[in-house]
Amino acid sequence: MKMKKVLKNVSFMILLLNMCIIFRQETGLKKRIVINVGQGGKDSGAIGINGIKEKNVVLNIGLEILRLNEKSEAPLNLYLIRYNDTLISLSDRTKLAKVLNADLFLSLNCNHSHNAIARGIEVYVGETHSEYSKESVWFAYQLQNQIKKHLGFDSRGLKFTNFQVLRETINYFPSVFVELGFLSNGEENGYFQKPKNLQVLAFVIWESLIKNLESYERIGNEGVI
Repeated sequence: MKMKKVLKNVSFMILLLNMCIIFRQETGLKKRIVINVGQGGKDSGAIGINGIKEKNVVLNIGLEILRLNEKSEAPLNLYLIRYNDTLISLSDRTKLAKVLNADLFLSLNCNHSHNAIARGIEVYVGETHSEYSKESVWFAYQLQNQIKKHLGFDSRGLKFTNFQVLRETINYFPSVFVELGFLSNGEENGYFQKPKNLQVLAFVIWESLIKNLESYERIGNEGVI
């Protein structure tokens, strides 16, 4: 067990060092977005109908967002917390985002309920007030509305909560946690089973990142909510 813990800590430090090198090599004034792809490794997260796993769904979406950005001459500086099936602790996730000095921290997750008819997307922001609360709420609303408008997902609203990744980031940069749908719902589960649908969802999220981060800057901090 001690050896496993040492290897885990070494792996995290190597990842942290690589992030710092990449950070120093950045040029321009592009927005720096850190996407926290949920779960990973032995933590499968929600397991839905036909055994679909949350960790795989959100990783595929995150990688597609990254691919879209690179294909389009990288209008954003995008980083994923994990790029493969790796388990990273919540505290290490927020540490990485702080090292990268994110302009936005976006957590991607999928939902599950014992109620098979439960459906729709939920967005969360930290319940602790900070100078970044207004921008967090702004982007959460916009992302939710874009997914609802373009993909027809039901909206379960914006909620304030004390999730660890929100609590540990809200004082440093805008932070949003999104549940993209219910793997326990037959229709939404079927949607996530199809790679093409994940590509479309990734595109909507990526486009929303670009459009709404720019919109917030133009509008300013007054009157956006």
